Amino acid sequence: MKGDIISVFGYEVSPIEVEEGLLLHPAIAEAAVIGVPDAYLGQAIKAFVTLKPGASATPKEIIAFCKERMPRHLYPRQVEIVDDIPKSETGGILRGELRAQESAKLRSQRRPHPREL
Repeated sequence: MKGDIISVFGYEVSPIEVEEGLLLHPAIAEAAVIGVPDAYLGQAIKAFVTLKPGASATPKEIIAFCKERMPRHLYPRQVEIVDDIPKSETGGILRGELRAQESAKLRSQRRPHPREL
């Protein structure tokens, strides 16, 4: 979907392409990616992953795995390990819901402007 395209270093990145690369990691059961604001890259790729039962991996290990196998503009800069990835009734990934959750997190972390105090 056009709204899901992530712009990294001026490249248009399809989330599906990144998700397929993430699923090559032996510990990852499911993956979903979105673009998050980044001052240097324009947008950075953030991955949300679930792990296979009994498997373990850290976000740092997953990023290193991807960095070795993917072009510079495709590997995720951030990884969050989650229990579930939101899906529609037909099983499609609800990236809009992930973007909304991420926006809410960023707004809650924002420091107030001095005029707002």
